[in-house]
Amino acid sequence: MVSDRERLVRRGKRLQYFTIGWNSLEAVVSVIAGLLAGSVALIGFGLDSLIEVTSGAAVLWRLHQDRDVARRERAERLALRVVGSCFLLLSAYIAYESLESLIKTQAPERSIPGIVIAAASLVSMPLLSRAKRQVGSGLNSTAMVADARQTDFCVYLSAILLAGLLLNAVFGIWWADPAAGLLMVPIIAKEGIDGWRGKACCDDCH
Repeated sequence: MVSDRERLVRRGKRLQYFTIGWNSLEAVVSVIAGLLAGSVALIGFGLDSLIEVTSGAAVLWRLHQDRDVARRERAERLALRVVGSCFLLLSAYIAYESLESLIKTQAPERSIPGIVIAAASLVSMPLLSRAKRQVGSGLNSTAMVADARQTDFCVYLSAILLAGLLLNAVFGIWWADPAAGLLMVPIIAKEGIDGWRGKACCDDCH
């Protein structure tokens, strides 16, 4: 018979495969749309999606190591460090590009694909995060809960991005896009620092 833990692991793997697939699509659409529209926030959102892919792959690897406790713990620690480093790099990139756009008054073009992908993410990510958190709690997996929190983070970015794109598309407020990018910076940097400190999931697990 299949144990409850094995069922949770299988469900966790399916969630991670979906995470990797969705965020890969999200990254491609966001980066291409951002480059075409000259949108810093949209490009940053696409790069964040690549970080989500990295995180999802790390947690998927951890789930494949579930039967070996020592390997499982090493995978979780490594995942937090890798994702934390990526978040710090991303925050630095977005800060630089956003400030440059504000200084040079570079106005992005309207991006309907960007608005659509941001809205779709805003709807789907909360459901995915809740499912991940349930599996993570059941497995007592710090890495899985951390990944759920990163999905929550994706929801916040989606809301900020969507607001910036709509303000530019509807009202022509060009500075809303780089301003939205700057709003992302402290949120992303905090996640990176917490990842390096190993704090990204401990509170939720205990």
